[in-house]
Amino acid sequence: MGMKIFLAQQNYHIGNFESNTKKIIAAIEEAKGKGGDIIVFSELSICGYPPRDFLEFDDFIRKCYASVDEIKEHADTIAVIVGGPDRNTVAEGKDLFNAAFFLYDKQVLAVVHKTLLPTYDIFDEYRYFEPAYEWNVIEFKGKKIALTICEDIWNLGHNPLYRICPMDKLMDQHPDLMINISASPFDYTHDEDRKATVKANVNKYKLPMFYCNGVGSQTEVIFDGASLVFDKQANLCGQLPMFEEALESFDLNDDGTLAGAIIEPASRMPDKELVPLFLEEGLNISQVHAAIVMGIKDYFTKMGFTKAILGSSGGVDSAVTLALACEALGASNVRAVLMPSQYSTGHSVSDAEALSLNLANPYDIIPIKNIFDVFLSELKPLFKDLPFSVAEENIQSRSRGNLLMAIANKFGYILLNTSNKSELATGYGTLYGDMAGGLGVLGDCYKLQVFELAKFINRDKEIIPLNIITKPPSAELRPGQKDSDSLPEYEVLDKLLYQYIERRMGPNEIKAQGFDPALVDRVLKMVNLNEYKRNQFCPIIRVSPKAFGVGRRVPIVGKYLS
Repeated sequence: MGMKIFLAQQNYHIGNFESNTKKIIAAIEEAKGKGGDIIVFSELSICGYPPRDFLEFDDFIRKCYASVDEIKEHADTIAVIVGGPDRNTVAEGKDLFNAAFFLYDKQVLAVVHKTLLPTYDIFDEYRYFEPAYEWNVIEFKGKKIALTICEDIWNLGHNPLYRICPMDKLMDQHPDLMINISASPFDYTHDEDRKATVKANVNKYKLPMFYCNGVGSQTEVIFDGASLVFDKQANLCGQLPMFEEALESFDLNDDGTLAGAIIEPASRMPDKELVPLFLEEGLNISQVHAAIVMGIKDYFTKMGFTKAILGSSGGVDSAVTLALACEALGASNVRAVLMPSQYSTGHSVSDAEALSLNLANPYDIIPIKNIFDVFLSELKPLFKDLPFSVAEENIQSRSRGNLLMAIANKFGYILLNTSNKSELATGYGTLYGDMAGGLGVLGDCYKLQVFELAKFINRDKEIIPLNIITKPPSAELRPGQKDSDSLPEYEVLDKLLYQYIERRMGPNEIKAQGFDPALVDRVLKMVNLNEYKRNQFCPIIRVSPKAFGVGRRVPIVGKYLS
């Protein structure tokens, strides 16, 4: 007989056991009401992913087990697959496994442990978990299920990262279908890559695959959902939406086929990773937009915040940040503060005002000339007649940061940072000034990508005034200043940075692509010398395959290329 399998793509809150458990049980009850045989939840769904060092607290693990006990009472007429930590009873090795619990008839029918524990980029699973010791299929209603967890299906290709492939072990027991529970994060190269990986498993093992991914933002890491179902011929038969929760059922026939229409035939599916090069066709700016909006919304919701504040300069970075924040939080909850100095151009204020009028968000204007003049007056005995320099520029930036934080403290706002990836890479920013903030909205978007976001925001009507998009970028900290006075043109800089940061190309490889050799040496030195600034920066919403923050770990005092 056939089997009805539900995929529950849900947004969890790390450590919020009451909320997570309630959400899981609600989906179970809905699936039972619709005649489901199995319902599948994502990796570490009990506690949320990634729990990081919470896993070192025994109380945290006890609460995970208590949630499993509560959930299994609802697994009576339906089998439930949930993810959570499981204690290792063997003295040797780590004390925990990353596990999938198979619940049925109000019992824990089986527990599967994750074998492949990633430690690259944002992942640090071997810090906490022990790899699986054994591999067994789960027999349920006449079917043998090969149940794996996230990374367990990624060890394919010409250069596998691990020596063991869990599915190879499970195939000895002749399974009928594959189920994978996952916490696979978003980046703008990963959607097609993930689809190709699932397809590669189906092609290799000739079994249908039910792939359940988590959704939602966990501080800087975005999970986009897009859960997948393939039949044994590697046809895509189901895909849950990106960036939203969903619960959908799929009917598996006895012969391994799936009832219903084929969304995408195997012949049209990619067989390998498709990595879009910088800003070439393939970079889906709508996905980046959706990811950042989710990142802002979930950060505020899960932290219990409601109102945001930011400095609105009349430049494209603050304009895009403001528009994204208004979409995520509602315009009335986002306060813009315009802080012109004597070096600000008139259109900076008028452009920023026009933007807030278009968005209908509250804004204030606080000139900083008087504050700046007092600083200079008090510093005169020390500075004497030394020429104007970066010191005076940074006083302006830090005055603005101080004003924003004062308003945030007084009225309960969270300051959104507007720095982009090009600036963070090269150190073009002021610590405790324009680098202040609780969340970096655009810190994983190069300047050219920020312009693309601005155009996308204006896709239906002009929200961001055209002058903001077309005028030359400037920090406006001295007369006539332009970004290009300190940095190469972004059309060159961003592509160079992409080769070094995302693709990890060395200086000789980058020069061989036609970049000016002296410019390459200068830019790479800037990147590495400014690690100390990025180390003090706020969390950055991750949208690229190599973001600053938890996914990129380099020494502050390293000498390499600096």
